[in-house]
Amino acid sequence: MDLGLKDRVYVVTGATRGLGNAAARELAADGAKVIVSGRDEKSTADAASALGPNAFGVAADNADPETPARLIAAAREHFGGFDGVLVSVGGPPPGFVADTTDEQWTAAYESVFLGAVRLARAAAAELGDGGVLGFVLSASVHEPIPGLTISNGLRPGLAGFAKSLADELGPRGIRVIGLLPSRIDTDRVRELDGLSADPAATRAANESRIPLRRYGTPEEFGRTAAFLLSPAASYLTGVMLPVDGGMRHGF
Repeated sequence: MDLGLKDRVYVVTGATRGLGNAAARELAADGAKVIVSGRDEKSTADAASALGPNAFGVAADNADPETPARLIAAAREHFGGFDGVLVSVGGPPPGFVADTTDEQWTAAYESVFLGAVRLARAAAAELGDGGVLGFVLSASVHEPIPGLTISNGLRPGLAGFAKSLADELGPRGIRVIGLLPSRIDTDRVRELDGLSADPAATRAANESRIPLRRYGTPEEFGRTAAFLLSPAASYLTGVMLPVDGGMRHGF
């Protein structure tokens, strides 16, 4: 199936590792041009180099108010266009309510929430008919994840923002989509499992609650993201798609 990605230009933030990197890899592999961003200059350059000539790296922090303009300008300068963005950002530090500080909440709000809002607003002003805004969210949009209090507080609000944006931008032909990953086998998820006394047992217990009985691979997430961002998904907007092997049992 031709997704129609060839020569379309996307910005993918948080793309040096994890889910953002997985999405950027699949987009580039299918012919899209990708601006990849991350906070560390060397990691960003290395990630872009690994993707080949269809990618260019820009070191940028989602919490920086100047980042949206820089990334969109880079897309136009290096690849001559701008067709969409996937906002991905590393998860806030784990912790329970009593463990989290004001400073942690503020830093996460600036990066995870407000940074995404700023980028979406800037992108919406630049995109035309056929443009797309994507958000990497979390299964916590539907159900809190124990030990991830800050993420549980911010991700559902960002999903609500995305749904509002879909209503506002739909008349202009701009789509808005959200991805809700659960147990995808990334460094982040392995780190979270590693916080338990028995990481192997924790993973086995999590897998037992997934109908497919395994964690997802980054490639599986990346292919899903690439499809939703592509013209092949042109009649999908406002959707919050679980990428979780069936772990969410509700409708």
